[in-house]
Amino acid sequence: MASVLIILADGFEEIEAVAVIDVLRRADVKVVAAGVKDGPITSARGLRVIPDAALYAVRALDFDMLVLPGGMPGTDNLAKDERVKKFVREMSEGGKYMAAICAAPYVLSDSGILADKKATSHPSFQEKLKAAVVTATERVVVDGKVVTSQGAGTAVEFALRLVEILVGKERAEAISVAMVCACVPPAGLN
Repeated sequence: MASVLIILADGFEEIEAVAVIDVLRRADVKVVAAGVKDGPITSARGLRVIPDAALYAVRALDFDMLVLPGGMPGTDNLAKDERVKKFVREMSEGGKYMAAICAAPYVLSDSGILADKKATSHPSFQEKLKAAVVTATERVVVDGKVVTSQGAGTAVEFALRLVEILVGKERAEAISVAMVCACVPPAGLN
């Protein structure tokens, strides 16, 4: 069974975290939401979420993919957490998938993961992607084992692309249809 670690920090964007968790679980992907601290994590708009685990209690290489939701100040909180950077580096070096949405691709960029990769982010963060080849027109971008997306309005499309990567296009399309998703079914991987 495919497995995904999604890291939550105070100030995360609700839709970008919860929609991704929901869609992945519909695809029978094992998802562990890990908080950067013990106890509830508070979203950008005050939603309190109880993570499945604390970040210190999980191992990066036990997962096939790492997902970072955006939001502010959630992205800043992820970026300044040395454990998050360690997880990003370990998973990248281990050949695992890395995915980030909205402002969170900045965390991947800051960790050197986006160097010479095609990527996107929220328009307000695109200049912070340093050595990445920024694509402003694509809502979801896949370059090798790195997946990036633009924001809350692309969260379901982003999640469906992750399903496609982890368990196949047919499953992603079936979930899209069952959810009566207005977004275009995922395209083939780049």
